[in-house]
Amino acid sequence: MTRALATALEGGAAVFPVAGGDLVAPAAEVDDGIALVIETSGSTDAPKRVLLTADALTASADATHDVLGGIGHWLLALPGHYIAGAQVIVRSLLAGSEPVFLSGGGFEVRAFAEASAEFDPTIPHYTSLVPVQLARLVEAAEHDRFIAAALGSFDAVLLGGQAAPAGLVARADALGARVVRTYGSSETAGGCVYDGLPLPGVRVRIVDDEVQLAGPTLASGYLDDPERTARAFETDASGTRWYRTGDLGAFDAEGRLRIRGRADDVIISGGIKVALGEVERAVRGLPGLAGAVVVPVADPEWGERAAVVSGEASVSLDALAEATDAAGLHPAARPVRLVVLDPLPMLASGKPDRRAIAAHLSSSGRRTRE
Repeated sequence: MTRALATALEGGAAVFPVAGGDLVAPAAEVDDGIALVIETSGSTDAPKRVLLTADALTASADATHDVLGGIGHWLLALPGHYIAGAQVIVRSLLAGSEPVFLSGGGFEVRAFAEASAEFDPTIPHYTSLVPVQLARLVEAAEHDRFIAAALGSFDAVLLGGQAAPAGLVARADALGARVVRTYGSSETAGGCVYDGLPLPGVRVRIVDDEVQLAGPTLASGYLDDPERTARAFETDASGTRWYRTGDLGAFDAEGRLRIRGRADDVIISGGIKVALGEVERAVRGLPGLAGAVVVPVADPEWGERAAVVSGEASVSLDALAEATDAAGLHPAARPVRLVVLDPLPMLASGKPDRRAIAAHLSSSGRRTRE
């Protein structure tokens, strides 16, 4: 994929990577300038095929290097058919190098540590991870000096894809890791807000609690789907084109963007609006719930309530209520069910497969324990 993407960035044929490392031709003709077609993970909606120009990819990569302090070498620890992995390749190409790949084809803690040893310590080096990967590294590094040294050797570890469990970044920091939380999507050529602040050239606004983004990193739209493109992208009276993220957010006292959750993950419970993303962040700090997912369940009295689904759990509903109360959430946000689903369905990107989880919960399959 690296060579094909290099050609695409120089004006060649668009690259459409799929799971397994294969490249396929786009299902429809794409406009000149389109370098990459990325299929979204589909964790909360039907997958979309996002059209990204060479200019958008380059703008994102250049802005990332500016914020991190300069170009460097990259370790590819994510699948190349998702935007975070593809951007590692783009940044490497623009830095005049190729990324370092993990041995074995998948993510293993030992392979990550061994690959980190390949870098020249006099040149900045970076990587991009999702929370489940960082959690595995931190857990191992707390008991293994070799892995701790590897994690701490990076000049920056970009962390995105989903909200990090409570305390994970602090544990990584204690090991010497320099974690940068990123927010963005395929539609913004990857992360475009770092530690709550937009990258150079990126603009953020909040409209009716929804986060909207503008700037040179925006995608051109969706492959062969003009209706979905029109819903997601809009141009204001000044001519600025905005991407409607579907995420709820606000600026804190320091002017940093804080994400509350998905707009389509807000339920009405007893007449109170409850953002399930906020419930999820509150409960993930409890033992065994670092990767928990919160989904709605029907309730004859309240309409809908929150349910917590995890691959393992040993806490009570009272502990869940205490966690949401401590986070300042309304009593309507207190979860009423805790379900153990083993294994927890996951996407190749490392994100929970929320649609599959909701389907398992509604069907109360044999492998679900309460």
